[in-house]
Amino acid sequence: MAVTLETIKKAKQTIEHSIKRTPLIECPTLEKELGGKVLFKLENLQKTGSFKVRGALNRIANLTEEEKKKGVIASSAGNHAQGIALGATAQGIKSTIVMPETAPIAKVAATKGYGAEVVLCGTVYDDAFAKACEIQKETGAIFLHPFDDDYVISGQGTIGLEILEDAIDIDTVLVPIGGGGILAGIATAIKSINPS
Repeated sequence: MAVTLETIKKAKQTIEHSIKRTPLIECPTLEKELGGKVLFKLENLQKTGSFKVRGALNRIANLTEEEKKKGVIASSAGNHAQGIALGATAQGIKSTIVMPETAPIAKVAATKGYGAEVVLCGTVYDDAFAKACEIQKETGAIFLHPFDDDYVISGQGTIGLEILEDAIDIDTVLVPIGGGGILAGIATAIKSINPS
């Protein structure tokens, strides 16, 4: 599968009843400083506090019945963890999340609260990722990558569709980047509809 406008539109249909459609709000302070209209997309209002739930829910919705029976595993410092835990529990799927020992206590507690088994390992994300890969080999659980996955990217791309629906005259979109999943999804959605 490749990420396309169509996969993003399909993801929107798949997850729209499980997420919040977050608003775009104006930021007068930045508008004054920059001399133009500035809008923020408030993904912090998602149930899990992050955009990551979009990709996690889309990925889980696209698991086969056989994959669901195996359970899922992921590595995360917190946001992807919560999305996977929430989505897996809602589908009756066992989830294991490996998080660094330095992950915020609130994110660890929330991940457990959403129904995941949490394994703490190492001090940085790479340690958690290595441990998750090790557990995946032992258990056969399905590894759900936090950003390098077409279903995850398509889920994050739904943000781009909402931006264009709510602000049709927008000319620039700034996107944060960590692993690149949100940027790839939003850029695909927006550039497919408005190449300029």
